[in-house]
Amino acid sequence: MSKRPTIQAVADKAGVSRGTVDRVLNNRANVSAEVFERVTKALDETGYLSLKELHLQNLQKRSAAPDTKLGVLLPNWTGHFKSEIMRGIEAARKDLEDLKTEIFVGECQTDVPREAVELLDHLLDQGIQGVALCVPDVPTITERIRRLNEQKIPIVTFNSDLTECKKLCFVGQDYRQSGRIAAEITGKCIPGDGRVLAVIGNHEFEGHRARMNGFIERFSEMGFSDSQIEVIESYNDYQITYRKVLEYLNAHPALHAIYMANRSVSGCTEAVKTAGRKGEVRIICHDLAQSTKLLLKDGSIDFTITQNIYRQGYLPLMFLREYLQKNKLPEATDNQPELSIICSQNL
Repeated sequence: MSKRPTIQAVADKAGVSRGTVDRVLNNRANVSAEVFERVTKALDETGYLSLKELHLQNLQKRSAAPDTKLGVLLPNWTGHFKSEIMRGIEAARKDLEDLKTEIFVGECQTDVPREAVELLDHLLDQGIQGVALCVPDVPTITERIRRLNEQKIPIVTFNSDLTECKKLCFVGQDYRQSGRIAAEITGKCIPGDGRVLAVIGNHEFEGHRARMNGFIERFSEMGFSDSQIEVIESYNDYQITYRKVLEYLNAHPALHAIYMANRSVSGCTEAVKTAGRKGEVRIICHDLAQSTKLLLKDGSIDFTITQNIYRQGYLPLMFLREYLQKNKLPEATDNQPELSIICSQNL
């Protein structure tokens, strides 16, 4: 009796790796149509699996209901933040695909709390058993989350926390500490009587508030007065940031530094450039998008304090799955990424 062909024999005939053959056999993603056709042909020609058998096998896999359904609710992010979070979500989806876990993603298009609540309800209609979310910390949303708590549906918050809601954990930066670090740097870059403009994204996000509170707290500890700092809100919008920063620069020519606690850093640097103050006004910000790297290199930004955004997309889903399947709670040390201070010389 002849032996059944091996996966390696199929891979050799198709000119691919064994892993690629395994992805085709298990109907996984990341296989091009051309490679898929080569592998299925090799499976058939080697006698490992006929095309009819492969088709039936894939139908059975697709018809098998997932054991776990998880949801992710995202704010109206764009650019670096969204791409890194989505990269983490896709990595979790890939790692969990063999564990019969399905992941649904809802993305807000506005900052209106009602939209977030409606998207959350839509995810629940999909049958999710746990949810990871980053949403504003406002009554409309926290009231809905408390109902999830009553239903015993586990939640993990990421990037920005919900302080009044029960959750497995929060995955994200220690925002108060990152704000304190920013204040420490700023205070060492300006004279004792220097003035600072602090630009926050949105006070409704707990992460933004915590970061700004940490900044103000440390700024005061360093001997600066409240009158030396002005806080404005720019909603992470380039045009709003540009306009407000430029107006402030024109009204306060003695400004020494700008602390960007939000994502619209390029709007700030462009306003400083327009005002003819590049190189004079120190700029301290957060995170490390490609645009931030370029601004560091050309001297538009002095320092940035980074966090691991990818982990914030990946870890919440892994934590939820572990809890639902094994009743395992996350370790406290698993969800706090380290903080790094970056300048032009250590990019």
